[in-house]
Amino acid sequence: MMFRAAVITLSDSSYRGEREDLSGPEIVRILKEADYEIASTDLLPDDRKMLADRMREICDDGLADLIVTTGGTGFSPRDVTPEATDDVKERAVPGIPEAIRAYSMTITPRAMLSRETAGIRKHTLIINLPGSPKAVNESLTYILPSLKHGLEILLGLTGNCARK
Repeated sequence: MMFRAAVITLSDSSYRGEREDLSGPEIVRILKEADYEIASTDLLPDDRKMLADRMREICDDGLADLIVTTGGTGFSPRDVTPEATDDVKERAVPGIPEAIRAYSMTITPRAMLSRETAGIRKHTLIINLPGSPKAVNESLTYILPSLKHGLEILLGLTGNCARK
């Protein structure tokens, strides 16, 4: 089965056209190579309400099985991606951001400063990734092998978590 993914970049400067978004296209490239269908891409400013509204729309209208965000996960006052995700998610999925941070800590100790979160709304998994293309590549490549099974369970395609 091909899963449908929505990619959302949060960046004030990219939204204003002052800087090219490299992270969103990197997510699209990686997901396409993994046979995901890209249902939508969005470039939004660092705005909690706009992001939450867009994620709700994608989840509630069943537009994608997976939402991957990039950007807005740092310490800046405008970095509100985790808070917007918390506004939308119905169930937390703490293992995904924990795994990303643990893996990223083997690359840079600054990974401990990342505030990504993950959760589920209806039948859509939402995952926050960092804002840099390098960190996006490292993080998404690391978690991608496990996502297939999680999405299969979420969508009712399988129910067995036991490994043989």
